Amino acid sequence: MKNYPMPVGKPTYFEGDIRKYQPEAFGFFYCKITTPEYLEHPILQTHIKTKGGNRTVAALGSYTDMLFSAEMDNAMKLGYKFEILWGYTFKKAYIFKDFIDKLYNMRSKYPKNDPLNYIPKIIKNSLYGRMGMNDNFTSSEIVDKKYYVNFEKNNLERIIDLIPLDESYLIEVKAIETATMINAARETHNINISIASAISSYARIFLSQFKNNPKLKLFYTDTDSIYTNLNPNQMNKLYPGIISSIDLGKLKLENISAKAIFLAPKCYYLQNIDGPEILKLKV
Repeated sequence: MKNYPMPVGKPTYFEGDIRKYQPEAFGFFYCKITTPEYLEHPILQTHIKTKGGNRTVAALGSYTDMLFSAEMDNAMKLGYKFEILWGYTFKKAYIFKDFIDKLYNMRSKYPKNDPLNYIPKIIKNSLYGRMGMNDNFTSSEIVDKKYYVNFEKNNLERIIDLIPLDESYLIEVKAIETATMINAARETHNINISIASAISSYARIFLSQFKNNPKLKLFYTDTDSIYTNLNPNQMNKLYPGIISSIDLGKLKLENISAKAIFLAPKCYYLQNIDGPEILKLKV
């Protein structure tokens, strides 16, 4: 994250294929996407509606979607084709380097079981989520019971939960509607969806190098991990310096398994050579 340019500043809307006029245009593009006829591991994901709800799939074929320009450029290396229809461009800036380096240096001074190791780790790992979270938080109010009927009359649709106290109620309520504030340009949000989207795109770009490589058998991958048939020495030979137990941003060996079963995302079993068996199931 620290070594990649982030989209900053005010977005500029465009229509048509901006890359014909600005070959280095940087931002988010809504495209008609045509994938290669076959890939063992398609590297672009999209959302589809099913009877069971929305699902994320790595599709083959043709479809339209919004994606980050860097992820589009990476996919073109595998034969993906794009027709840019419209989108938003941004300026580039490296905004996280000093912040991440400072947290990493703080953490490295303390052992893993020390709170001063854990706190910088959590701050660093939660930064991405903080950029993209929904900040329309709920709030809590204490209302005297004799005034509750009137409060309920004016706020019925906002009430989420109610806990009776001695002479009052502790009430959790939704945030007040902000449409008026938006129209009056008075609403502010301390988040940045474009930065959060760019970070997740860069993560997918990083992991894509391990997919569709005939020299590597990829059994499973998640947002921040891979499971392959190669040991660390073989991985470092194929991807120089990719494995390191101390370097920030490198892969680290978690375990070596004699047997493994991967059934679905976050649903697998590992029979480790050294260490306990691991069974993970997230519904």
